[in-house]
Amino acid sequence: MFKRREQAIKDLIFRNLRAQGLETPLLQKRLIEAWPIVAGEAVARYTTDVRIFNQTLFVRLRIPALRADLSMRRQEFVNRLNEYVGNQVITDIRFC
Repeated sequence: MFKRREQAIKDLIFRNLRAQGLETPLLQKRLIEAWPIVAGEAVARYTTDVRIFNQTLFVRLRIPALRADLSMRRQEFVNRLNEYVGNQVITDIRFC
């Protein structure tokens, strides 16, 4: 008899992306796009730039007081962003 090996399309796509070396850039893009959702509208309004370098998320803010407040909660943001993406993409956040 013929056995079927059924797999979810999501798994097939991620396996193909991983084989081509495109999984990490895709996850990084999703994480950057998740910043306004995870941080909230008020914080996103004062964010001017978000980028990832060496597993560190760099967030440029316009208000120094907000920068100090968010720095105290940075591990919480790291956990929530990684959870949102579903993978360990960043290990730290720097507010500039």
